[in-house]
Amino acid sequence: MTRTERYHLKPKSFFLKGLFIAIILCTGLFAAFNHYAKSQIKIEAPAEDLGRKVVIQLPNGKELKTFENLIIKHGEKMYYQGERNKIDVSGGKIIYENWE
Repeated sequence: MTRTERYHLKPKSFFLKGLFIAIILCTGLFAAFNHYAKSQIKIEAPAEDLGRKVVIQLPNGKELKTFENLIIKHGEKMYYQGERNKIDVSGGKIIYENWE
């Protein structure tokens, strides 16, 4: 029996080739699905109405540029209420100005 005949009698092993193709196919499908799923998710923050732009001139000469709805008045006191802090701006003059 020659080498060629022995080679043709031997059963072919498609297991590794099939496994490799299956892994590549699953990876591609997973990547495509992941990309599709992420493109469908849209998270939009609600629009906040901050009011008109104002400049508060403080008694010491400094200026505070903010929005109208962030200014809180309690009696005679006036406060700037930020996201994390509260600043007393009593005695300041409010000037409605379109600052940049």
